[in-house]
Amino acid sequence: MVELKILDLENNEKGKIKLPIQFDEDVRPDLIKRAVLTLITHKRQRYGASPEAGKRSSGKISKRRHNYRGCYGLGISRVPRKIFSRRGTRMNWHGAIVPGTVGGRRAHPPKAEKIFWVKINTKERKKAIRSAAAATMNKELVKIRGHKINDSYPFIIDSSIENIDKTSKVKEILIKLGLKEELQRSEVKIIRAGKGKNRGRKYRKKKGPLIVVSKDCKLLKSSKNIPGIDICEVNNINSEMLAPGTVPGRVTLWSKGAIERLDKEKLFV
Repeated sequence: MVELKILDLENNEKGKIKLPIQFDEDVRPDLIKRAVLTLITHKRQRYGASPEAGKRSSGKISKRRHNYRGCYGLGISRVPRKIFSRRGTRMNWHGAIVPGTVGGRRAHPPKAEKIFWVKINTKERKKAIRSAAAATMNKELVKIRGHKINDSYPFIIDSSIENIDKTSKVKEILIKLGLKEELQRSEVKIIRAGKGKNRGRKYRKKKGPLIVVSKDCKLLKSSKNIPGIDICEVNNINSEMLAPGTVPGRVTLWSKGAIERLDKEKLFV
């Protein structure tokens, strides 16, 4: 079991703690990718055309011979038609309903009953979380992912950070812990290419640090407005938080209480 140093809010070493067995897992990028993509499919919203779309017109044509308003013997194709006007047995009509006509239904529209979400086995999901958590402690993987970290990473933060109730104070602590460049990196916004900018996602931003706490605390609210930062309780973490975009190695700050709860409750084992 690996030992990591515990840093207080002033970046001073306060002691050491042994990492629980969850961090002994081998990094499996293939398993992490599968777990993250499974989570993404569960977020996808259903969409589809109305079942009545293109069928609301009164298009009707008789298929019987020698029948009034029939299509036989007139030299026209036998498609459903709606009548605009008539004079005797001569009709002013127009094709309707079938896909080959103007204003008709679509041949194969998207259907709202289609199932997008994918299942994953419970053991695989837990193993993916352990693997992604182990990757957060790998300094090389964190650098490859593009994060700006200092030489003291990885480390554990003292549980007193969970009581911070001011956003400005949280920023000061993160800067003292050597994450100033990382905060600057996650503040940068670039305008998205393509039509997505018109659909509620104009800007693209990079993922910054993930903070994992042991319980419902003040830090959950005080840090959520910092660009790029995510925060969650240790029992609610998932593969997507630990490895956004299926890429393992996100810079993650674990509180001492979160590590102790992982060990005590044997979470994700």
